[in-house]
Amino acid sequence: MPGHEKYMQRCLELAELGLGTVSPNPMVGAVVVHDDKIIGEGYHHKYGEAHAEVNAINEVISKFDNAAELLEQSTIYVSLEPCAHYGKTPPCADLIIKHRIPKVVVGCRDPFAQVNGKGIEKLKDAGIEVLTGILEKECQWLNRRFFTRVQKHRPYIILKWAQTADGFFAPENSTQHWITGIEARKLVHQWRSEEDAVLVGKNTAAIDNPQLNVRYASGKSPKRVVIDRRLELDNNLNLFDQTVETLVFNEVKTDIIGKNKYISLEDFDRYVPQYILYQLYLQDIQSVIIEGGAFTLNAFITAGLWDEARIFTGTTNLKEGIKAPFISGEITGEFLTGNDKLLVLVNG
Repeated sequence: MPGHEKYMQRCLELAELGLGTVSPNPMVGAVVVHDDKIIGEGYHHKYGEAHAEVNAINEVISKFDNAAELLEQSTIYVSLEPCAHYGKTPPCADLIIKHRIPKVVVGCRDPFAQVNGKGIEKLKDAGIEVLTGILEKECQWLNRRFFTRVQKHRPYIILKWAQTADGFFAPENSTQHWITGIEARKLVHQWRSEEDAVLVGKNTAAIDNPQLNVRYASGKSPKRVVIDRRLELDNNLNLFDQTVETLVFNEVKTDIIGKNKYISLEDFDRYVPQYILYQLYLQDIQSVIIEGGAFTLNAFITAGLWDEARIFTGTTNLKEGIKAPFISGEITGEFLTGNDKLLVLVNG
């Protein structure tokens, strides 16, 4: 078992390299082991491109003249059950069978209806030995975004905010007030590059005029989402600069203007978070960071629609203003980011 865990840990390390580029697919890593030595490894790089198993097997083929013989004596480890259906690429289970790999070790099953045990069943029917559940919880956690979308029909929700040392979110007079230092801002930009979308309310958009991009980090900028019930925001705000797709939830119109997509909700008095998340699910958005303001954050907290919260606490005091949201959950990490404290919670 320790040997299996060692190789599955490598699968997880490889899989994580696809963070921010494979959605709405899961992140997957694979290694091919022969005589207790890795002879090939790979991961899913980008949505629509080759899966992890394909890249790992291709590496063996490219490195060894006797690849066919080696594969017939090897074990392939994969962090998520090999697919059994035709999607953007052919089934990975068929590829494993084709190369006569005799043993497959799987981290966790794929909950997607077209897979969900069918890949494992196909391998077993071909006479291949299949071992499952190696570092299962770690494999499920890595793909928590994918699992949430498939099982709950909504994106994975990350709440993010900064609060002062005395628990305030912002001044009462609707002025911009920086609470955290540059280190925290850089980290937030890195987080944005890892998720599909970032969401703010109307007041945050109007007061802060955010760009919601990744200028302090590398990677792609997420889609932007703003809640503007009556379409009162100025069209000259950074949100509407046409650099990335921006979804505007409102009660006035449904329309597409360049990269700005206006989506009208039927009822803006009830179930707004639920309606928004279902629409984002339909747009193939797998994860969302909600960055404010306090009213928007509290709406999702009250509805119980959040999975993770990342809360910065700065060193300054406001003494009065808008109180920071209150949230309770399981603490999974406490860190220092520059001079700011970062608390990470998950919704238990």
